[in-house]
Amino acid sequence: MRYVKLNQDDLRKVMELYEGVMSHACHGLFFKEGSVLGSELATEALKDRAHYFERASQILKERGWIEGATFKDGEVVVHGSIEVVSSDIPTCHRLRGILREFYERFKGSRVKCTEETCASVGQTECRFRIEDA
Repeated sequence: MRYVKLNQDDLRKVMELYEGVMSHACHGLFFKEGSVLGSELATEALKDRAHYFERASQILKERGWIEGATFKDGEVVVHGSIEVVSSDIPTCHRLRGILREFYERFKGSRVKCTEETCASVGQTECRFRIEDA
């Protein structure tokens, strides 16, 4: 399988392009994009179901999405999200989609993933709440 590498500045420029055309409506597209990307990542993590969330964190780190993450029941704490940019609103839309996909694939049911705090707005970390849908 071939991979392409994008850096943080590339992702920022793409976000600015889409926001310039669609305003904040594009955030839903980024979220769905994350869900699509997360499907393959979750499949990979499921190969070690006993250590699923540890493996999920490792995969996200290896792929460059994050520097580190702690998965808990109902919450994910992320350090160093590649989607962090200076903003007045949370910006980790793709990562939110990826995380939702990880939980849905593990649980076998729909969940809702909300970014409650984001480093983009000056927090030290990004926190995502996971709830049954």
